Amino acid sequence: MSRDSRPPSVIWPSGRDAYGHQWVEGRVMAVVVRAFSPRSRLLLVRGAMLALLCLITLVEPAASEHRAASRQEKISAAEFARMVRDFSEDGGYFRSDNFTSNETSYLHVVSKLRQLAPAGGAYVGVGPEQNFTYIAKIRPRVAFIVDIRRQAIIQHLMFKAIFQVSTSRAQYLSLLLSRPIPRGKIPAPGAPIADIVGLINKLSPDDHAYARNLARIRRIIQHDFQVDLSSSDQASLEYVYRSFRLEGLDIAYRVEGMRGGGWFPTLKELILQPDQNGKLGNFLASKEDYDYVRDMHRRNMIIPVVGDFGGKKVFGSIGDYLRSRGLVVSAFYTSNVEQYLFQGGSFPAFVENVRKLPTNDKSLFIRAVPNQRFIHPARVPGHMITQLLQQIAVFLSDFDQGLYQTYGDMVTSHYIAGEMTSQ
Repeated sequence: MSRDSRPPSVIWPSGRDAYGHQWVEGRVMAVVVRAFSPRSRLLLVRGAMLALLCLITLVEPAASEHRAASRQEKISAAEFARMVRDFSEDGGYFRSDNFTSNETSYLHVVSKLRQLAPAGGAYVGVGPEQNFTYIAKIRPRVAFIVDIRRQAIIQHLMFKAIFQVSTSRAQYLSLLLSRPIPRGKIPAPGAPIADIVGLINKLSPDDHAYARNLARIRRIIQHDFQVDLSSSDQASLEYVYRSFRLEGLDIAYRVEGMRGGGWFPTLKELILQPDQNGKLGNFLASKEDYDYVRDMHRRNMIIPVVGDFGGKKVFGSIGDYLRSRGLVVSAFYTSNVEQYLFQGGSFPAFVENVRKLPTNDKSLFIRAVPNQRFIHPARVPGHMITQLLQQIAVFLSDFDQGLYQTYGDMVTSHYIAGEMTSQ
């Protein structure tokens, strides 16, 4: 084939789709039938280029809008500190130290959650590290952690500081538990989580590392995050961080300052807990999930605030913020807080707070139902908690119809249970 008779190379311009993904890059060789005349080949190439330019005209505005939104999705340290301060209510009492989750069934609804909850919205949750797994699975643009105990919010600021400086999962666990990893034994970034946990479990706490890390965490919170810590806040920070140093991977949910009152899973067990298909799903089990949560923290898009689910301030503030940015709640993890709202008579106030949040027909509750008082129909044997989903719109409709006279009525009405997926 002579130089003049070779099929022409078509140079396609690089670009990104409406989601920001690279969709064309480099040189694509056009397959042209040799029987076509040179003029026919030229017309074919010109037609293809015209079609491509039309596609770019349609896609590029949406792509530009998405890229602009992505560039804006970062909260300054000053604004983050203001939101933590101004959205928060006065702290309240709860009878436990929620160092970790106590729900071994927390992964049972993840496949349904990813199927039903829209990505890119807002996440609202309560409690400790379990939120990071749900955030990693649905990939929201912003998240709020609401807890009545100020100590829980101080703990989340501690988590945030550790995320800030930990480029890997191994480093995160090392700093969280004050167990330095010896040189030469640092796991690869993509190492299996079982290997990372196994290594950390063999290490002893280091008092010097603990003191050095505590000072660094305190400095990051106050200077980098610009969140003022009172003397009581600093005492809470030291208490929480010391507890992680002392107990390591054996740390667990604690009732009234003790490990009594029932069986609770350890941090190690929670990290290595499989879903109903035997697959690991904790946010630390995947480098990609860890990186996503860390990136959100580094952009100040996970905001911890002190708030009562039946209170008068925090949900109005969150709702106003989300509406101002055109965001809708994708998922709201309530754990079993509603059980206590029924007991305390503040459940109707909680319902009105839910109405203050922007939601749609796809917005979901994530609930954890204890099986001590009754066996839930969706209970999975071997677990003390049953994890459920419910559409928030259905919840509000059911409440308005008077269907919720008790907590049991609520958790057994129009719930969505987790399910095993095909292998």
